[in-house]
Amino acid sequence: MKEIFEEIKEAVIDGDEDLAAELAQRVLDEKINPVEAVQNGYIKGIEEIGNSWKAGEAFLPDVMMAADAMKSGLAVLESTIAELGSTGAKEVGKIVLGTVQGDIHDIGKNIVGALLTAAGFKVYDIGIDQKPEDFLAKAEEVGAKVIAASALLTTTMSAQRDLIVYLEGKNVRDKYKVIIGGGPTNQKWANEIKADGWSETADEAVELCKQIFI
Repeated sequence: MKEIFEEIKEAVIDGDEDLAAELAQRVLDEKINPVEAVQNGYIKGIEEIGNSWKAGEAFLPDVMMAADAMKSGLAVLESTIAELGSTGAKEVGKIVLGTVQGDIHDIGKNIVGALLTAAGFKVYDIGIDQKPEDFLAKAEEVGAKVIAASALLTTTMSAQRDLIVYLEGKNVRDKYKVIIGGGPTNQKWANEIKADGWSETADEAVELCKQIFI
């Protein structure tokens, strides 16, 4: 099993979309836990290429190719992961998930959504470049308790604050737990904008949501 996880990781690093999707199908055919494939294969690959980029050993096109490879794999596994999450006798809770206005990055959001779904949460992913009113509208529509907002750019971080200010202005702030995440964010920023939680990794996001719904 470790061998296929390593192959997945390398496929992501190499930016090989076809192979990443082919390996995902192999995961399903061989009855391997798709969540483990995401955690130990796809995430490991994107983390490694990200570290290489930060170290100046990889370039932006390499990162983008790796992200596309990861997306192709996740697309194959997505429905099975959702089924795993729905097999529990009880729904853990409802979460609205999206990337804030002005930001079109979604790879981290997609990972978080996949793992939350596998953990039994009902996740409503509203996509990228979402306005505060979009988050609220979906939360109101589905009766969600948590709103999770991602930002990958320092220039869009302020949109996370805008979301919280918007909820305050609509007098519904106390109705929702707002959690944030994304590359440039940290606990200090979460405290500053009065978010209810922050997580650095997808695994931590799952644990954070579990704590909220206890």
